[in-house]
Amino acid sequence: MTVLSARALNRAALARQLLLDRSRMTALEAVRHLCGVQAQEPQEPFTGLWSRLHGFAPADLSGLLTGRQAVRVHLMRRTMHLVDAGDALAWRARHDAMLRQRVLATYRRELDGVDPEELAAAGRAVMADGEPRTMGELARAVVGRWPDAGTRPLGELLVAGLLPTVQVPPRGLWRTTGGARYLPLGAWLGREPDPPAPDGGDPVGEALVRRYLAAYGPAATADVRAWSGLAGLPGAVTALRPELVTFRDEAGRVLLDLPDAPRPDPDTPAPVRFLPAFDNAILGYQDRSRIIDDEHRLLSVAGERVVLVDGRVAATWTTDVGTVAVSPLGRLSRADRRAVTEEGAALASFLSDGADDGVRIAADR
Repeated sequence: MTVLSARALNRAALARQLLLDRSRMTALEAVRHLCGVQAQEPQEPFTGLWSRLHGFAPADLSGLLTGRQAVRVHLMRRTMHLVDAGDALAWRARHDAMLRQRVLATYRRELDGVDPEELAAAGRAVMADGEPRTMGELARAVVGRWPDAGTRPLGELLVAGLLPTVQVPPRGLWRTTGGARYLPLGAWLGREPDPPAPDGGDPVGEALVRRYLAAYGPAATADVRAWSGLAGLPGAVTALRPELVTFRDEAGRVLLDLPDAPRPDPDTPAPVRFLPAFDNAILGYQDRSRIIDDEHRLLSVAGERVVLVDGRVAATWTTDVGTVAVSPLGRLSRADRRAVTEEGAALASFLSDGADDGVRIAADR
């Protein structure tokens, strides 16, 4: 079995994530290809797509949300994702059990004695009038029946676990602020989410594995589980094994992949890229060593924005009055600093609509 080096896996991940070369996909095509964009920070997807697409304009993404072609939903790992509307309808039921279990595990004591089916029915009755509500408003409308549970646990169980809901615009639009307001996914898109497969098969799970490998592979089954939050995909993987190819990484893990997916030469140059907070290029794996050193792993869950140099996390970045401020995690060569400055200036211009292009790089650590 062929062994793929960490550098080979890095270049494959960059190619699949549209970070090796900017793609000419549309914003919707990119969102679909990436299996959604992690989006708990509402403005971060704009930077993520800017770093991946030629000529990306913020209006491209805002228009997908207002046009109901893409939606903001709780999905993989119970985190907010911006996904293609069709994918949201097709995938939501497959995530139901995981979403419910994760909320119940978080609020086990508070939700003890709350019947989920009764709570779901109460929530649906409140939302039947078609008025968008915040999580708090929805919870306060039903808390009288479960006063000991508290509004936060009830609200999270409703909008993230029991009821397929969407965060409606203006949440997630370019340069907008405001709280999240929810409507039922089916009401927003005019069609109810697809039901589970009636015959006990897992066609959605198989589709998820294929789509994941196209955007993240080669990868181990543990990576698929870490990305999706779904424990029940072994059957889907088993069903797909005849059409997949296998490799090993340097630690001996078995990696699965699509036969014709890109696996660039490990020596392929990788440009500097600025990634937003919680970017799935990092969070989409159980073993993130292909893109970030173990000593910096916690940056990926702490909401730090990072800079890729030669394909690996080499710095963090923030914005300060129109200037992109970069903090290296180690030594940057003179050539690396020039490349970071050039890409950072382009990012500063994007974020400021051309008003600023300042970049400040701190001293090496």
